[in-house]
Amino acid sequence: MSERDVFEYALVRVVPRMERGECFNAGVIVYCRARSYVAARTHLDETKLLALDPRADVAGVRAALRGVEGVCAGGEHAGQAAGDDAGRRFRWLIAPRSTVVQPGPVHTGLTADPEAEVERLLDLLVR
Repeated sequence: MSERDVFEYALVRVVPRMERGECFNAGVIVYCRARSYVAARTHLDETKLLALDPRADVAGVRAALRGVEGVCAGGEHAGQAAGDDAGRRFRWLIAPRSTVVQPGPVHTGLTADPEAEVERLLDLLVR
């Protein structure tokens, strides 16, 4: 059996109209401290977004979701977080800062493959 490590994850939610309180999952962020790993994968269901708000800024939501993925990737795509380690980038992303694209609560689990976990959670909880 391969070694399993603790990981944390948070869903990325889209809240098209804050006053209505409706949201849907559009991504997942996974962090594994033991492996210095952080990654995000997103999937925007435009049909769902426009059903909840026909005037939604689809391009703006897509840009915000790409920004989450960019911060996780690090380097030039991370903006101000470029020099931060994986844990700091994860903590930065799970802090609420937008009314439309928001992090959900943090959950934990065990995994032998954090990269596969990102895809598994995206399939299970987003797609």
